[in-house]
Formats: sequence, structure tokens, C-alpha cells
Amino acid sequence: MKKKRLWGLSLLLSILVLLLEAVIALIVSVAYGFTQESPNDGGGSPAILILALPVILVFATVVAALLSVVLVLPTVWLSEVLGRRSGGREVWWWVPVVAGVVSLAVVGLVVALAGGSGAGAFAVGWVLTAVALTVPALLWRSRRERVFGPVILWGVVAVILTTVLGGVGFWTGLLQEYRPPALTSADVVGRWTDGSGGTITFTPDGRFTAVDIDDDLDTYDDFSEADPKGGDDDRCSGQGTWTYEPGPGRWSQEVRVTVDSCAFDYWNVGGTETRPTLYQYTDDTDSGDLYELTKANG
Repeated sequence: MKKKRLWGLSLLLSILVLLLEAVIALIVSVAYGFTQESPNDGGGSPAILILALPVILVFATVVAALLSVVLVLPTVWLSEVLGRRSGGREVWWWVPVVAGVVSLAVVGLVVALAGGSGAGAFAVGWVLTAVALTVPALLWRSRRERVFGPVILWGVVAVILTTVLGGVGFWTGLLQEYRPPALTSADVVGRWTDGSGGTITFTPDGRFTAVDIDDDLDTYDDFSEADPKGGDDDRCSGQGTWTYEPGPGRWSQEVRVTVDSCAFDYWNVGGTETRPTLYQYTDDTDSGDLYELTKANG
């Protein structure tokens, strides 16, 4: 009869597996993020990310340890209890069953705290969480003495394979990286609205009219510039001139405007080919909070 692995070693094994799963999940989420509409070209500075890696690793290890104690260990224990009571001995297939039930409760709690979710997103979250919990739980109950080496080896292989598959997906076009639509001056001409009564109308002769546009934006929220209107009203109206500047690439497109009654002096281009938008940041550029205008029909 093989002796059980020491509890401490099982905990370390669970932490290792959860960290490898987290890396795979991060790669998948980054690849998915590249396909989604985003106001930014790329992310933060790679140097900052590299400097933050030790802190991230420590934090991730602590979280993995907590999850191992709170979720993985109870799953292993309950599956062993149910196996002995139902058949007189421990059986491996009780682990995914119990993991599925535990994951259902966890995902349900998260969704409830988040205010609800669609059925599809709930199902995907439940399945992925169940799988992520099943793998370390199965390895926890394993009696193999030399298991850390194979786990590290196959974990690294899985990470590399996930990265390669993502790269191949973008290279072959199966995955499409998001890029803003390429506009022209003619595309800008027309009425753009924020959906709350604010509009900007661009005319072919280079003139524009703004009506009730939100002016409480990052254009003067850096404590170095004052609100040119000198008041607390966060809406502005006025007339001025505009030009479209394509820049060196799609991410550099801007619609430059000149109007004395408003603080903003340019709009970024976003959205999609079928639904272009003009936007500004409502806070700093890292926040992702946008004030958007969409082109009105007609």
C-alpha cells in the first residue's frame, strides 16, 4: 500500500498547479483582449510590468495557497468521504463531481455579488472553474512520490502550447486583433451624439457646432490647467473649426477642434467599421473610462 503524501507537499503541489493554471488563464485573457474593442494601442510599459513581477508572484502565491486550503482541500476530503461511504473505498471520479458542485456554488456566489450574468457566461465560468479545481484536487490525492517534476514539465508545455496556439491564431487570421476604423474627413462630416442630448455637428467646410457636450474631461483635469469657462457647469456649447488628422496609423487618428467655449481640442477615433466613435477619456488614460460620441443616422 502506497503511503499518502505529506500534507505540506500536497499543499505545495496544489499551489504550483494553480499558479500554472493562472498563467494559462492570463495568456488566454490577453489574447482575447487583443480581439476586443479597446481605446488603447497596447498596454502599460513592459519595464513597469517586469519590475512588478516579484510582487505579482508573491501575491499570486498567497492567493493560490488560500484557494488550496479553502477550495482544493475540502474538495479532496469530501470526495474521499463520499467514495468510502458509497463504495467502501476512495475512487477518483468523485473528485470532478465534488469539484463541479463546489465550483457551481463559488461561481453562483460571484455572479450574485456582481449583480447577475448571462446564462452562457455563467456556464463557461462554471466549467472552467470546475476544471481548474479538479486538476489540483486529483493531484493532491495522488500517491506518486515523484510528481513535482512531471507537473512542472507538462505545466510548462501547456503554457508554451497555449502561447503558440494564440500566436498561430492571430497569424492565420482565425483571431482578429482589434484596430480602430480608418476614417476620412468625409466620414467625420455629420452629426455625432453622446446619447444624452449632447451633439457635435461637423460640416464639410471645416466648421462644427457643439451642443451640451460634456466638458468635465481629462483635458484639464491634471491640476495644471483651469476650466476655461471658469465655472462648475460641466456642459458646453459653441461653434468652431475642425480638421481630421490621420496620423501615422489608425491608433493616431484625431479630429482636431478649435472652440473657445469648450476645453477639449481633439477627439480620438474608436469603435468599429460599422459603428465608429469619437471619444475622450473622462479621467486619465489608464482608467479606460470614456466619453463617446457615435454618428447619428441620417
